[in-house]
Amino acid sequence: MYIDLGAEQLLGAERDGARIAVEIKSFIGSSSISEFHTAHGQYMDYRYALEEKDPERVLYLAVPVKIYEGFFSLKFIQTAVERSQLRLLIYDPDEEVITLWQ
Repeated sequence: MYIDLGAEQLLGAERDGARIAVEIKSFIGSSSISEFHTAHGQYMDYRYALEEKDPERVLYLAVPVKIYEGFFSLKFIQTAVERSQLRLLIYDPDEEVITLWQ
């Protein structure tokens, strides 16, 4: 499977000895809901691919802290994250730090 990530990335790494993959999203488009639909769909596809190719690796969706605090506080988005069992990594793009693993 070839994944065209464009300007964003899917990274493999380790965290506390666990193998992880991180899909990084910037949410810089004009529509946060459209960006979420794309990110959600890609996350699910990558998760299914990892289940086949690298089942030990855990996938995270990385989103900017401002998007997490605003857009991700909407009830619909919280419900979609919960039902889809999305693992989130919240990052501050200005400080270049991870602020929360969820």
